[in-house]
Amino acid sequence: MSDSSYILSLITFSPLLGVLVLLFMPKDRGRWIKTIAIIATLIPLALSAWLYADFNHQLEGMQFKEEATWIQVPLNHEAQGLNQMTSYYFQFKYNMAVDGLSLPLVFLTAFIGTMAALASVYIKKRWKSYYILFLLLETGMFGVFMAQDLFLFFVFFEVTLIPVFFLIGIWGYMERERAANKFLIYNGLGSAVMLIAFLIIIVTAGFGQVSNDAGTSIFYSGDLSVITSHLFQDQAAYVNQGDLEGNPFFMSETMKWTLFILLLVAFGIKLPIFPFHTWMLKVHTEAPPSIVMIHSGILLKMGAYGLIRFGILLFPQQATQWATVLAILGVINILYGAILAFVQKDFKLVLAYSSISHMGIVLLGIAAFNTIGMQGAIFQLVSHGLISALMFLLVGAIYERTQTTMLDQLGGLAKNVPFISGILLVAGMASLGLPGLSGFISEFLAFAGLFEKAKIITVIGTVGVILTAVYVLRGVLSITYGPPKVQPEGIRDARLMEAIPMVALVAFVVVLGIYPAVLSDPLHQTVSSFDQFIHTVVKMGG
Repeated sequence: MSDSSYILSLITFSPLLGVLVLLFMPKDRGRWIKTIAIIATLIPLALSAWLYADFNHQLEGMQFKEEATWIQVPLNHEAQGLNQMTSYYFQFKYNMAVDGLSLPLVFLTAFIGTMAALASVYIKKRWKSYYILFLLLETGMFGVFMAQDLFLFFVFFEVTLIPVFFLIGIWGYMERERAANKFLIYNGLGSAVMLIAFLIIIVTAGFGQVSNDAGTSIFYSGDLSVITSHLFQDQAAYVNQGDLEGNPFFMSETMKWTLFILLLVAFGIKLPIFPFHTWMLKVHTEAPPSIVMIHSGILLKMGAYGLIRFGILLFPQQATQWATVLAILGVINILYGAILAFVQKDFKLVLAYSSISHMGIVLLGIAAFNTIGMQGAIFQLVSHGLISALMFLLVGAIYERTQTTMLDQLGGLAKNVPFISGILLVAGMASLGLPGLSGFISEFLAFAGLFEKAKIITVIGTVGVILTAVYVLRGVLSITYGPPKVQPEGIRDARLMEAIPMVALVAFVVVLGIYPAVLSDPLHQTVSSFDQFIHTVVKMGG
């Protein structure tokens, strides 16, 4: 490996230390199990904070690189002459690194992971199994945001699916098994589509050769830097020579369009983009609150991350040609989610449709294809991750006390649980984009970036912001004010294990709103290089 600190591997696999300890813990030691699990999430949180502080904002490209040959799979051998052999094999690397795109998402994963571990106080059974799966899920999420090899990314991506399936299916609500099955079917189909695209990319643009006295070795690699070099740097050389089709890594326009659409579908299911969203509604309503915090706060962001990292940056020509389509899909998400959120009677569904709407803002920022818009998209990923995690934490606290999340059965909670009600009001204000909170900055940048490219679409999209204010205020005010609709006896305000993540999440929402440079500084150089790279490739016509 090229980096002696191994900081990325430590962050990724440190939760497995907790798994190792939990395997030897008696299952009836609930307090010890919870304590060990929380400590296991604090380790990557501390390491991620150090990583964030040590990241060099002025450098382009990847930092903290770790690289080693992981797997070599021989394919076949073909004789050449008397003593010469040509060997073919797949080469998969353990290749990890971060840039300004992945760094904030790594820290977000660590932070929400710890908050969700604290919020797991609502879990009532099988603590040992729950926390083992929880920590395995955290490892998978870290790996997704750090992997720089297509195969390694796919492995980590799949690692997240199995724990979530069981965490929903065992610890969810009444229709938990149906929600878990729907989650696995949709995400499994998305993974299959992604794998097909990755394999085509690897065999088309990921091969190279090494020659020596014994013969020639031809390898197929998923190394993202190798693939990017072959697709763009080598192609530029052949363009200059006027022999584009002489490039051994030449990829036809039809193939590029096919791969871009496959990746858009694969990551669009995860994002989710309408109409691939129905599975998410079940997950948000049936999964336990701590898992919904992770799902809405982090797992949905994996879709946007993958779309940017692989769909946009590997096929910028096709992506920019579809900028209007991406913007329209974003507006559909915004308006569809906002309108349906407004008519829901279950507060969980209000928040589920709200997530669909807010992910539409991410698509608008991406569709701008400029520095401001891309910054807005990534800001929105982080901001919505914090706000949605806070919202579902509050939903769990309310359900724990009232045994309902139906708006027509809730009311007047501000009198009995003023702390929870106050935090809910702050979360609502952040969700609707109140200035001074993180939601405002992200929405402003995304809309501002798109406005210079597509004014009409931007104006239509801003209608969703107005609708957001309506459904958020409707939900929050109907829960906290008005005549009480549940029996106040025995209802207590937030416990310490609930208050800590609530306050911590609110603090980050406020910090990002008041001092956005804490996020924009590490983002700026990376986003600027993305913008320059995309426009260079588009100008080259590759």
